[in-house]
Formats: sequence, C-alpha cells, structure tokens
Amino acid sequence: MKQPARPFKVAFIGSHGVGKTTLCYGLAARLKASDVPLEVVHEVARRCPLPINRDTNVEAQSWILHTQMAEELSAVSRYPAVICDRSLLDNYVYLLLAAGAQETLEPLVGTWMKSYDLLVYVPVVETPSPDGVRATDPSFQRAVDLRLQEELDARALDRLCLAAENRASWLDEVESVVLRELQ
Repeated sequence: MKQPARPFKVAFIGSHGVGKTTLCYGLAARLKASDVPLEVVHEVARRCPLPINRDTNVEAQSWILHTQMAEELSAVSRYPAVICDRSLLDNYVYLLLAAGAQETLEPLVGTWMKSYDLLVYVPVVETPSPDGVRATDPSFQRAVDLRLQEELDARALDRLCLAAENRASWLDEVESVVLRELQ
C-alpha cells in the first residue's frame, strides 16, 4: 500500500457506549494486517482527572479537548494513518449540554474538525453497559447523540453514517471506505 501524501485521519463519532472503541480496534487490526502503519488515538475522557459525563464542566472539557488535540498532533507527525476514538466535536458536545457554547473553544473546535479526512458516525443501538466510567442513563446517551447530530448538521460536516440495522457489517463498511481512500 502506498503512503498517503499527508496523514489520513479518521474519527469514530457518536455518543458513549455505541461501539466506537470496538470499531477503532477492529479497524486498526485490519489495516495493520494490510501493512498500513497507523496509530490509534484512544478516548482521553477516561483519563480526565476532572468530572465527566453529566457532571462535566468547562475545565474538564478544556482538558479533554486539548489533550485530544495534543495526542492527534503527535500521532499525525509519526504515522501515515491515524484512527481516533472520538473527534473534538463529540467531546465538545458534552460541554454544550452541560454549559452551552464556549466563545473561546468554538473557533478551535470548528477549525480542528477540518483536520479529519473521514468522520464515521456510530448510532445508538443499545444502552451503554456499566464500565465504571461512562454514564449508563439511556436518556443522557440519546441527548448526546441528538446534540451531536445537530452540531454535525449545523457545521455541515460530511460523515459516513453507519446504519443501526447493519451493525454486523459496520467494520467491513468502514474498512472498505478507508482502504479506498488510502489507495
């Protein structure tokens, strides 16, 4: 596989508990099997020392957004393909729900979203399972999902939307699109 002229960056987007992490690891394994050198940028919210989920605040989300940006910058400087378990926007949506738009972060998020070559929207299919970190309230999960969709539309961001009824073929669909883009 030829190396892209610039790093190709894909982000899985969606509410918590929808399968983004599973898809990230699955895609990474398949691409590595095709000899694509890559880095996975893991979800940073899990490492945030400040409140997350419904209890998040401006400081927590600023930490999350800036940490995510730093990790993405590091990854794209070293690898021709980068897979992100979330984008800046879906992290920012938690702040929008908790505290509304932030004048200082809006331009940052808007500009950064242009750095993704592919956004893969993962729909809510089931309620999140308890893992000790993410919120399990299905109404909160749906609120995040709805606000994310509103933000994607308002910002006119293109994305590959995975269909809930085709969950068994999600990984095949994403792999096909990514390999086509990398050719």
